[in-house]
Amino acid sequence: MSRPPPPLNFIRSFECAARHLSFTKAAEELGYTQAAISTHIRALEKYVGRDLFVRNARSIELTEMGEAFLPTLRQGLALIDTATDAIATTSRDRSVVIACPMSLAENWLPECLAPFHADHPDVDLVINGTVWESDEDPIADLVISVHRDDAVPSGAHMLWPETLSLVCAPALAAALARPGGFSEIPKILVAGRQEYWSIFAQAMGLTSQEIDTPFKTNSSNISLELAAQGFGATVALSSLCRTYLVRGLLAEPLPHRPPSPWSYFIANRRAQRGSVAARVLDHILGYASVQPSPPGGG
Repeated sequence: MSRPPPPLNFIRSFECAARHLSFTKAAEELGYTQAAISTHIRALEKYVGRDLFVRNARSIELTEMGEAFLPTLRQGLALIDTATDAIATTSRDRSVVIACPMSLAENWLPECLAPFHADHPDVDLVINGTVWESDEDPIADLVISVHRDDAVPSGAHMLWPETLSLVCAPALAAALARPGGFSEIPKILVAGRQEYWSIFAQAMGLTSQEIDTPFKTNSSNISLELAAQGFGATVALSSLCRTYLVRGLLAEPLPHRPPSPWSYFIANRRAQRGSVAARVLDHILGYASVQPSPPGGG
C-alpha cells in the first residue's frame, strides 16, 4: 500500500523558501512563523529522504536534489492554482449580486427577475436591498439606484422615465380633490426628495410657499405606508405608487402626473460583456422597457 502524499502546506513552504532563499521571507508571505516553515521543510526532507537545503550560518541555498525537485513542484502548484481559480470563477459566473433600493426590491424587481430565473434556474440571483440610494455596494455586480437627471453616473442606464403621483388613503381622496384640499391636507415628506412637493405644486399652479409637511421620513415606502394609514398625502414616483393603487390601499385623487427629475438607473459594476451578469442586465433593461411597474398598474 502506497503512503499518502505530503501535506500541501509542506510543498508550498518549500517552494516559497526556495524562491526567496529565506525561511523568514517565506514565513511573511505565507503567514506562518519562521519555526513553522522550518518544521514543514524538515518534514518534507524526511519524506523524500534527502536534504533540500544547505543551511549556512546566515543563509540557505538549495541542494542539487532541491534544485531538481523545485521545477516539478512549481508546475504542480501552478496546475492546482489554475484549477482552483477555474472552479472559483465558474462559481462566480453563476452568481449575480444586485444591489437595489428597498422601495423597488420589494415589488417590481422580483417580478422582473422571475422570467429570467425560470429560463436560467442554475444562476444564483442575490438581491441586496439598500435603504439609501448608493453606487458603493462593494460586492454588487449590478447596482440599481435613484439619480437626479443632472447627476447620472457614467455608464448608468435609465430603467424608465418617471412621473410623480400624489396619493392618499381612499378615505381622504374626496377632501383632497375639492378646492383648497391640496393646501389643507397633512403632507408627508421624504427626506432628500423635498422638491417632489414643489414640483407637484407648480404643476397645479401653486407656489412652494404653500407647502407645509408635518410628517417626514427617509424612505419612500414608509411615506406610502403612512399615507395608507391615513396620516396624510405623499408625493412619490408613480412606479412605486402603482402597487398600492392596484391593491386599493391608496387613491390618486388628482389628475396631475408631472415628470420627475429623479428616476431609477442601473449600472454594470464589474460584469464583462457576455457574462451572466451582463445577461441579467440585458433582461432587466428589456423587462423595464415593456413593464415599468408591477402588473396591473395604471
